[in-house]
Amino acid sequence: MDVLLVGSIAYDSVTSPAGKVEQALGGSATYGGLASAFHTKRLGSGTVGLVGVVGEDFADTDRQTLATHGTDLTGIETAPGETFRWEGAYHGSMAEAETHATHLNVFEHFQPKVPDHAKTPKVTFCANLHPALQASVLDQTKPQRLSMLDSMNLWITIAKEPLLEVMQRVDLLIINDGEVRMLAEDQNLIRAAQTVRSMTNVPTLIVKRGEHGVLAFHGEEIIALPAFPIADVCDPTGCGDTFAGTLAAYIASGEGALERTELRSALVAATVSASFTLQSFGTEALRNMSVDSFNERVAQFEGMLN
Repeated sequence: MDVLLVGSIAYDSVTSPAGKVEQALGGSATYGGLASAFHTKRLGSGTVGLVGVVGEDFADTDRQTLATHGTDLTGIETAPGETFRWEGAYHGSMAEAETHATHLNVFEHFQPKVPDHAKTPKVTFCANLHPALQASVLDQTKPQRLSMLDSMNLWITIAKEPLLEVMQRVDLLIINDGEVRMLAEDQNLIRAAQTVRSMTNVPTLIVKRGEHGVLAFHGEEIIALPAFPIADVCDPTGCGDTFAGTLAAYIASGEGALERTELRSALVAATVSASFTLQSFGTEALRNMSVDSFNERVAQFEGMLN
């Protein structure tokens, strides 16, 4: 297995200046898994396994969507009750979601169980989960190349010590600029990133900056990329998960120590993939992304950078 991805599967209701969607298939495992599966297939590598939980109300059509796009659903548990639901809205620049309601439902008591055939993937990716659940996934897996995780400001607030402990166990950390500043208690982003690396000893720190792009701290080097410019932003939900899933797929396609050139290529692909997710509610644009449209946008992006 190339990528093992553990995260949430949800139904999202989202309002933005572009309109509204009700009960759209979402969640970190969904966005990350679809992106990862697209790129593992495009790169000619292996499979992407998902670990998560859904309720008895989870639609067969949504299960089929995940399966037909190339994800292994063996690790998806169906529990009594309803699937995790999130309701939110975006306003103005749409840089941050305003949460209206969160119903954890079956996700509240989720305990990840990694299938035997998925315990030695090339890359283990723990999406945004409680640090105790991320630690459980790391206990159950032995990635052949690299382990990585994402997080959020809630865990910095209520579970900072367990979060720092699990961060110290991975090879690559993905968090946004606000979370870096929170962890380091420093508003200077570069200084804060250096502090977080000292706190965690993580070899590679990826700092997501939304419409301002991404900063990557890898060894002694820094990689800075802008976001791909999109005028018709519809729904930013899932962009970070798309970014991370793409990154995981690219890293899983390689061997040995992660080199700067490889990481830069992965960051370009992740940035471009996330730009597709922005352009529709839910996963529609991500599901409809083609190899040709992706390659064309990568060429445009590289042209901007040169």
